[in-house]
Amino acid sequence: MKVTVDFEECLKDSPRFRAALEEVEGDVTELELKLDKLVKLCIAMIDTGKAFCTANKQFMNGIRDLAQYSCKDALVETSLTKFSDTLQEMINYHNILFDQTQRSIKAQLQTFVKEDIRKFKDAKKQFEKVSEEKENALVKNAQVQRNKQHEVEEATNILTATRKCFRHIALDYVLQINVLQSKRRAEILKSMLSFMYAHLAFFHQGYDLFSELEPYMKDLGAQLDQLAVDAAKEKRDMEQKHSTIQQKDYSSDDTKLEYNVDAANGIVMEGYLFKRASNAFKTWNRRWFSIQNNQLVYQKKFKDNPTVVVEDLRLCTVKHCEDIERRFCFEVVSPTKSCMLQADSEKLRQAWIKAVQTSIATAYREKGDESEKQEKKSSPSAGSLESGSETKEKLLKGESALQRVQCIPGNAACCDCGLADPRWASINLGITLCIECSGIHRSLGVHFSKVRSLTLDSWEPELLKLMCELGNDVINRIYEAKLEKVGIKKPQHGSQRQEKEAYIRAKYVERKFVEKQPASVSLLESGTKVLPQSKEEKRHSGPEKSLLAGEQVVASQKVQSSDSGIQQSVDDSREHLASTISANSLYEPEGDKQESSVFCDSKQPSPGLQLYRAAFEKNLPDMAEALAHGAEVNWVNVEENKATPLIQAVRGGSLVTCEFLLQNGANVNIRDMKGRGPLHHATVLGHTGQVCLFLKRGANQHATDEDGKDPLSIAVEAANADIVTLLRLARMNEEMRESEGLYGQPGDEIYQDIFRDFSQMASNNPEKLNRFQQSDSQKS
Repeated sequence: MKVTVDFEECLKDSPRFRAALEEVEGDVTELELKLDKLVKLCIAMIDTGKAFCTANKQFMNGIRDLAQYSCKDALVETSLTKFSDTLQEMINYHNILFDQTQRSIKAQLQTFVKEDIRKFKDAKKQFEKVSEEKENALVKNAQVQRNKQHEVEEATNILTATRKCFRHIALDYVLQINVLQSKRRAEILKSMLSFMYAHLAFFHQGYDLFSELEPYMKDLGAQLDQLAVDAAKEKRDMEQKHSTIQQKDYSSDDTKLEYNVDAANGIVMEGYLFKRASNAFKTWNRRWFSIQNNQLVYQKKFKDNPTVVVEDLRLCTVKHCEDIERRFCFEVVSPTKSCMLQADSEKLRQAWIKAVQTSIATAYREKGDESEKQEKKSSPSAGSLESGSETKEKLLKGESALQRVQCIPGNAACCDCGLADPRWASINLGITLCIECSGIHRSLGVHFSKVRSLTLDSWEPELLKLMCELGNDVINRIYEAKLEKVGIKKPQHGSQRQEKEAYIRAKYVERKFVEKQPASVSLLESGTKVLPQSKEEKRHSGPEKSLLAGEQVVASQKVQSSDSGIQQSVDDSREHLASTISANSLYEPEGDKQESSVFCDSKQPSPGLQLYRAAFEKNLPDMAEALAHGAEVNWVNVEENKATPLIQAVRGGSLVTCEFLLQNGANVNIRDMKGRGPLHHATVLGHTGQVCLFLKRGANQHATDEDGKDPLSIAVEAANADIVTLLRLARMNEEMRESEGLYGQPGDEIYQDIFRDFSQMASNNPEKLNRFQQSDSQKS
């Protein structure tokens, strides 16, 4: 409620003015009560919130204790640690919210009450005082008698002074009232707006925090689903094993023990035996015995250290004991002592005696072979050297992207300045960089260098393999081939940034240090010669159509056959067809060799043709060299159906080669003369990983070839369940985004998760995809 008091009415001191004052004073009193109540409620809320944060922090500490307790279970420990860290952040955000609430509500409104309303009350007291004085002056002036001139003048002067003072005090009071009425709105709304902004910041911080955690939570959910499936399977297996064991005959109490001298854990045999003590009472004690490491040992409890009965089984013998009253006894005799043992049955006694005898014989054989093993270890063997492929496999099994990439030759130092332990990489060049050089690479633009952190960013498996195929040594042999010839000194890590920037720009943008190709090959840069129409048509009717027809035959054979032998032949036919199209697409038919002799006679192909051929041969160093020599990444080979290097990479069957071309700007939607793009070719050849990669990079799944077939229809005809699934999911995702607009985008994460799983499987376990295809075809 806002009541404004007029200044003119104030001067008149009319009844309307007095009524307005009374209304304002009552309103201010009620306002003070409401604000005091609100401040008290705010204080109670803050105290309760802080108590909640304290309890929440104790709960979070309990989660951390549980995580430390679960240190042997990596999944549980990692998950609980992440969750507790997130909860700690939320507690911090809560505390910030309460601090801002205290400043915006409690402090601000308390200040308004204590200062502004107090000023109003002080002004009110002065007004009431001077108003009373005015009333007294008026009464006194009215009572003075006419004939007492001196008293009349005195009363008149007092009244005039009192009226003047009253008007000043009254005007000040009215001003204070109007200011308070105007300020109360601003102060209340300002404090509440600040409070609401504090909540907005709190929920935004929480949303951002959990958005970062959401991918991990989704992955954990998927793992939990798999754990539930595994637990159910394990439960069924245990129930089946339980029922199987129950069906066995337990009429005899003999434990079914057998010895195994080749046991993986080194324990030949173990079980309970009675042992006669060596004391005067000759007491018998039941102990757990085992034969391991050519020794006979026993222990009372599992945690007890084993007590050695026989140090070396080669120095002892074993025999039956029939001269004592107890049954099933046998004796192990060594040069220094003997040990009397008793089994639970005759069968077990025989098993133990045979186990000891066999262990004695094995110990002798192992001792005799020991010298030969030492000689083999000391002599170098060619077979002990790791091949390049084995080294690469070990690199790809490292624990982090940094470890994997830095293991490549030359990658342990920055490619451009030599600083050790680089933590950044250029993914399209395949090199490692220090932080300063990575900043310079970023300034070149993504068309020259795409920089990514080896420790902060996530790495797809195909990108890691790309980095492992190239490396600093390979790239420097290309981009620094003429460094010594031109007399340029390579900067060091201590050089000025301007010097490094000039060198990096000259190296990658201007390519001043790349060895130039012979001038004769420049004639070949624009592509190969266009053949006459008849020969083009002849070439078009060649391998690609036969491949598609062959794919359909293979598909029909898959659907009709459920026998594993037939399935193997079908897969072999598919691989044969893929190799046929790849080979035929690279080399000209016999009749056309004369037309394309320019390539056969040339010692050095053009950069575009070099990139084209290297893409099929999965040779990333040659591809990097071709790009350094100026090859167009979307170079079109007119001689071979206008195929591009990306299409050749698909035909070569390499996911890493496709990734390299895409990182260097290859267009995923360029199609050949038959209207087939990389997605078509990958679908025809059944390369699931490449299909997944192209879909993620925005390939047009609706494009049709000259036969009017899009990738989905080709995959359906080929009965490739994985590719059909990927294409249908991508199409569903596209339809959802078109129908739901901006609000459909969050749903894309589900599809990205599925594509990532397919990509991981295609990179790390491609045999699983083959197995799924076989099982699907057998079911159909």
